[in-house]
Amino acid sequence: MEQIATIALVLAIAALSVVGKKRSGRGSTRPSRRPSSNRPGRSTAPTKRRTYPGDFTGTVRAEYSASLNGDADPGEIVWTWVPYEDDPKQGKDRPVLVVGRDGKWLLSLMLSSKDHDHDAADEARWGRRWLDIGAGPWDRQRRPSEVRLDRVIRVHPDDVRREGAIMDRPVFDEITRSL
Repeated sequence: MEQIATIALVLAIAALSVVGKKRSGRGSTRPSRRPSSNRPGRSTAPTKRRTYPGDFTGTVRAEYSASLNGDADPGEIVWTWVPYEDDPKQGKDRPVLVVGRDGKWLLSLMLSSKDHDHDAADEARWGRRWLDIGAGPWDRQRRPSEVRLDRVIRVHPDDVRREGAIMDRPVFDEITRSL
């Protein structure tokens, strides 16, 4: 059953990339990147970056409206530039799970393939909380992932580089209950 869902997701993504190619008039079947200055592994902010308003500190009103339609929606894992906590002018391109909205901003939680169980005491000392969510199509190598629960990142919709996958609803619900 999981294989069928994965195949359906791959076909949906392929169909969306063809639609995107026809809309943009380009011959490439590669997904478009938005903005082009936002590349994986980038260590400094994109040149046309808006001022980051800071991490969200209120109560997240989670919603699930995932749909691979070209727009980032709650329930989707997307790729975007995430500012570092200690210096928001620097950051890293990484996957995040969109969990809600704050006005024009998407509220997101960052994902990591690093296993934080090995350094759980150190992470707890710094107030960082992680939840294992397993492997999924957001990671090309299908590595197990964790989501960080104690930091809610604001992401402007125009800063989303690409949609990655739809999070299964039961896992999404477990994550949002854990916030």
